[in-house]
Amino acid sequence: MIRRAETRQPSRSRWQFLRLVMPYWNSAQKWKARGFTLALLLLTLAQVGLVIWMNYWNRALFDALEAKSLSRLMVQIATFVVILLLTMGITALHMQVKRWLQLDWRKWLTAKVLDQWMTHGHHYQLQLTEGEHDNPDGRIAEDIHVVTESTISLTHSLVYSLLIFGSFVDILLRVTGSLNVPGTALLVPGYMVILAFAYAGAGTLFGMLLGRPLVKATNKLQTAEANFRFGLAHARESSEAIALMQGEEIERKSSATSFAELGRRWYRQTRAYLGIVSFSSGYGVLLPVFPILVMAPQYIAASITLGVLMQAAQAFHQLTSALSWPIDNLAELARCRASADRVMSLYSDLQRLEEQAAEPQDHRISLAKSNQSELVLRDLCISNPDGKILIQGLNVAIQRGERVLISGDPAVTIGLFKVVAGLWPWGHGEVWLPAGPAICFLPQRPFLPLGSLKAALSYPQPAGTFPASAMQHALECAGVGWLAARLEEVDNWQSVLPLRAQQRLGIARLFLQRPSWVFIEEATSAFEPKGEEYLMDMLHRELPDSTLLAISFHAGHERHYQRKLLLNHLPQEQFSSYGTPLRALGEN
Repeated sequence: MIRRAETRQPSRSRWQFLRLVMPYWNSAQKWKARGFTLALLLLTLAQVGLVIWMNYWNRALFDALEAKSLSRLMVQIATFVVILLLTMGITALHMQVKRWLQLDWRKWLTAKVLDQWMTHGHHYQLQLTEGEHDNPDGRIAEDIHVVTESTISLTHSLVYSLLIFGSFVDILLRVTGSLNVPGTALLVPGYMVILAFAYAGAGTLFGMLLGRPLVKATNKLQTAEANFRFGLAHARESSEAIALMQGEEIERKSSATSFAELGRRWYRQTRAYLGIVSFSSGYGVLLPVFPILVMAPQYIAASITLGVLMQAAQAFHQLTSALSWPIDNLAELARCRASADRVMSLYSDLQRLEEQAAEPQDHRISLAKSNQSELVLRDLCISNPDGKILIQGLNVAIQRGERVLISGDPAVTIGLFKVVAGLWPWGHGEVWLPAGPAICFLPQRPFLPLGSLKAALSYPQPAGTFPASAMQHALECAGVGWLAARLEEVDNWQSVLPLRAQQRLGIARLFLQRPSWVFIEEATSAFEPKGEEYLMDMLHRELPDSTLLAISFHAGHERHYQRKLLLNHLPQEQFSSYGTPLRALGEN
């Protein structure tokens, strides 16, 4: 049954996301991850130390200039060279450590989500269930990239800002002292710190208000970007069919529609950016000038030196920059949060599939391995994900070595194919798989991975598993011996080969791998009758001891089988004539 996606509370979603990503520091590489994290923290402390040193150097430089002392100026120049070299070295090392940590965390999180996606047919079942998990490939490739890179960068900048804040509050308190309110005896201690808080607080408040629409706009834009990429990828994968049907104009219009939606989302994000960018630019221009204007009367009154004035102005700038971290990083926070939500939504829906698999078997089909050499379907009910029953009460036992033709309603027959393959849990009843090696499933269009033809033929075994002579023999038996000369070639075989050649290559896999049990789903649908008859004869000759179950809707194939299952989805009679000897159905 489909479960509607629950509305996730933001705080709960963030907590779930932390539970997903934080175990990285307790993973198999925990000591390396912790070591690099500690190194990143120490390098951040070094960066802060250099900024503080630079602040005091700035004071000493302007005092030397004010005193017109050449010897003091030369000392400051030498000091600056040391600060410069250290800054360059620490910054370079910091970037290297940070980028290693970003990549390693991304690799770990990608593997974790991929493990959930590429297990127990979840990648297939996800397409049939409701929820916010569109474009899972984009979420894994792009959103995890954004999350890991942005989270580490934002965390570093936050820690850096907190350290700068603590350091420069103290500096600003010591160098500026108190303000004597004119005409009164009132002293305001730490007035520049108070002004820094007021300046940064006003900037953050206005920035948050102006940037509130940005999170939603960024999320919508990322979804539109993913949909546009998916449409282009889908057109590329179906390029032959599109060209044959001259559907280029439709595809162009479809891509233009997707891009138009992307454009609308882009402009909405642009409008969300306008207010905050305009405000941020004015805020930034005023920032270095504001403290100098405020403290200028003290300098003119000779109560502070030029060095103190410039040191205080720089300290004010550093302090307000640290306090302005939320507004400065609002766009990146929005981008990171949107990607985190997309990753968490995908992972949550994958976990939901895992939890459903652990539910009582009354709510799903039980699939288990028996200790007998037979395939048993017991009280099997197959339904759609929405609960609509396709067939029920199916009881069948198929013995080792039997040849069984499966025909009838395509929705039911193909549903049975997916149930036995473990891809379709919806329904109830029991499926007992035969003991020994797993059943080999051959879909209508076999999967041909990118790479060499040898790898495609050996799949899912490694390319070097079978000798070249066995591969050549398998190709010849399947009627594609001409491909033997191309075994070492690397190409996108699903695009290069026509469907008929792809289906022959799928059957060649059977001749090469020689499985004990084979379940075929219309794997010869693209053949002409003579070619189909030839391949069926070859299957009997090359795999004489294998059990063969084949879904076919072509007439005249009964002679190749011992039994026929006729499965129909009817309002009154859910199925008929299963397990009936061929002659009882009227053999031609």
